Amino acid sequence: MKQYTNYNLKDVFEEFETSRDGLKDSEASVRLERDGKNELEAEAQESVLSIFLSQFKDLLVIVLIVASMISIAVGELESAIVILIVITLNSILGTVQTVRAQKSLDSLKQLSTPFTRVMREGIVKEVPSSELVVGDIVLVEAGDVISADGRVVDSFTLQVNESSLTGESESVEKFPDQIIEEGIQIGDQRNMVFSSSLVTYGRGKYVVTSTGMKTEIGRIAQMMNATKEKRTPLQLSLDDFSKKLSFVIIAICLVVLGLNMLRGGNLLDSFMFAVALAVAAIPEALASIVTIVLSISTQKMVKEHAIMKNINAVETLGCVSIICSDKTGTLTQNKMSVESIYLNRQLYLKNAEYKDNRDIRLLTMIGILCSDATINGEQRIGDPTELAFVDLGRFFEMNESELREKYYRVKELPFDSVRKLMTTVCNVHDKKVMYVKGAPDELLRVCTKYYFEGKELDMTDEVREEILLQNGLFATQGQRVLAFAYKEFNQDELTLEDERDLVFTGLISMIDPPREESAQAVADCYTAGIKPIMITGDHKVTATAIAKRIGIYKDGDLALEGRELAVMNDDQLHEIIEKVSVYARVAPEHKIRIVEAWQSRGHNVAMTGDGVNDAPALKQADIGIAMGITGTEVSKDAASMILTDDNFSTIVKAIVTGRNVYDNIKNAIAYLLSGNFSGILAVLYCTLFALPLPFMPVHLLFINLVTDSLPAIAIGMEPSNAYLLYEKPRSKKASILNKATLQQIGYEGLLIAIATLVGFHLGLQQSTGHAMTYAFAVLCMARLFHGFNCRGKQSIFKLGLTTNKYSIYAFIVGYILIMGIMIIPAFHGVFKIADISAMDIAIINALAFAPTIVVQITKIIMGRNEK
Repeated sequence: MKQYTNYNLKDVFEEFETSRDGLKDSEASVRLERDGKNELEAEAQESVLSIFLSQFKDLLVIVLIVASMISIAVGELESAIVILIVITLNSILGTVQTVRAQKSLDSLKQLSTPFTRVMREGIVKEVPSSELVVGDIVLVEAGDVISADGRVVDSFTLQVNESSLTGESESVEKFPDQIIEEGIQIGDQRNMVFSSSLVTYGRGKYVVTSTGMKTEIGRIAQMMNATKEKRTPLQLSLDDFSKKLSFVIIAICLVVLGLNMLRGGNLLDSFMFAVALAVAAIPEALASIVTIVLSISTQKMVKEHAIMKNINAVETLGCVSIICSDKTGTLTQNKMSVESIYLNRQLYLKNAEYKDNRDIRLLTMIGILCSDATINGEQRIGDPTELAFVDLGRFFEMNESELREKYYRVKELPFDSVRKLMTTVCNVHDKKVMYVKGAPDELLRVCTKYYFEGKELDMTDEVREEILLQNGLFATQGQRVLAFAYKEFNQDELTLEDERDLVFTGLISMIDPPREESAQAVADCYTAGIKPIMITGDHKVTATAIAKRIGIYKDGDLALEGRELAVMNDDQLHEIIEKVSVYARVAPEHKIRIVEAWQSRGHNVAMTGDGVNDAPALKQADIGIAMGITGTEVSKDAASMILTDDNFSTIVKAIVTGRNVYDNIKNAIAYLLSGNFSGILAVLYCTLFALPLPFMPVHLLFINLVTDSLPAIAIGMEPSNAYLLYEKPRSKKASILNKATLQQIGYEGLLIAIATLVGFHLGLQQSTGHAMTYAFAVLCMARLFHGFNCRGKQSIFKLGLTTNKYSIYAFIVGYILIMGIMIIPAFHGVFKIADISAMDIAIINALAFAPTIVVQITKIIMGRNEK
């Protein structure tokens, strides 16, 4: 995008064929027709119907739909209805979660004021902001929102807050002077104003240089349009899992169908059994269980100050390995606070023991009387720097309102960026005293004396150098420094010429201090194998100083500015990216580039932000995290997660929750597959050895509905374990079914199958009906008991039986249903159950409980509970 910072005003007017009197109305109409309205173009959104239909693309869902159609064709209407209800409910759930407000561009549009004052044909007019054109001369004052990008023509102490674009919280004073340097970042373009910025002080004029999608905010909108949302690692893993599982199940069902036909079975009966086996083997409730577990987790996270807009993003948190965090408000307190006080040629730290120190109270009083900020209850009004003096006064039990009433102001010279000073004259004990604050180097030039332990001594070169040296030390620590001075004032009029022959009093250094919990949160990141990175619009020195204090920046690390990053190619960035822990003065495209660079190295990247400039990177990141308190609507809409407390430590808590969600879903899948695998093994065994089939289709349907759903949901609600923070992030390419999990599924499924087949053979001694009843009951109950095994890697003795009450509830409900079918004769005909005795029931319970005993003993012996 072309920069006009290095143009003088004459060149700017010539470039846009305009003047200080503005455009003619006719010329403005021509340009409006040529360039279009000063609006942002929205991207076409996917319809609700297409989102709903996309839920049916999953291969497992397609297999189930085919199975339901076959069931209808052969008269098994009940099975078909159950399958279709489950599929449809799951699709509705998915649609509701997917259809969320895509308001990013609408929010961007709303940042413009509806009307703007412009100079046209030498007359000030109000025109709709959407009708601004290049070459228009716009007039602004405090409270106005800048409606288009432009080059400053006049500035009368014009100050603009550009935090939504640059991430820098302090207002920037604008001036019309030419800047010779080229290629400077937005935050340093002091003679330009940008759409969506807020005028906080003064007034001025600017000539419009770009409108609509050609503005800086329009460029951000284009980047957001070009950035597509990604599927989460869990979604990708489940997709891969679904494909593989579908092919395996279809192959097994074809084998069973073929073997039954070879044994002379009826084609229709054999086919229906194969279909029923496919329905039983496919965990069609899995998608619903995943959605339910994620939804419950999002409710839990709300209480921990994190709102998940996209429930799938909960799990993504679990494999985050890089956190790109903003500084202001996230890692810091987002307010200036006094750090150190320099007077009497020595350094004092802010400490309550000095509250009665006469000299420190004098310096604090000067800071308060030479400022306008005030605190009224929870309301903090004024410049952040001046509020720091008010806080210091409160710390030393000095109330700013009482002080200003007692020593009332009679005159003042406001601050401006040329002289870098502010002066007030106050009535102190019936005398007029001038108080001055400003940049140390500028203030020292007009000081002829310095205050030392109650005396006014002559300023010497040695003292001046000593003060400047201390100022330099503060600067290297990323602190903002102001100097203070005073003198008696006996004149009637106050002019700029009076700012001389002052008595230097001291320096006060300020910083936006880190949150108390930030250092521990950063340490927890390293414990969890996560690299935290600071990306900020602030200056490198300030950013690095804060990063050092909280542990992000370590010895040997690098800090880069946006302009340094801009001249690097991708190869050069990749060479050093592992060492860079601080990025300062960055532009929106730099943030996206940093995120993409880490993603290309296989990392899962979380990105925090609060401004409009953060929105594209929030969307590009694997998980975008917006600030709920200070964040713009644009950043919130672009993010997947919103922090209601703007606190970095909340992200770390959310990551632990994300890891727990993934573990719970993985454990639920292991539960479902080990149970299904045991049923398939039993069917294959009986088919291979020419035995009666162990289950009727209605048995498989009941198993699928009762023992698949409730225990799996209960497993998904397992509370977090402390060890989760000490695990390293998993790769986003890692399969949800790794070798260890597959071995667990095979081993535990085999144990349940053995118990089921032992029951089958015991029942077969009485009749085929008893054999089926034994097999059905043992498999159902064994799976209910198995729900306790799948709660975690540790044994039930380590986890605690009552720590997950939902597992107990699921077991009780399932057990009552199964026992009801076994005992109540009215159900025997419906579920094809043989009449059994109390001894049969006792044997069934013993066989069902046996696999759980073996699994628990195995866990203890193998030490899986030690991790």
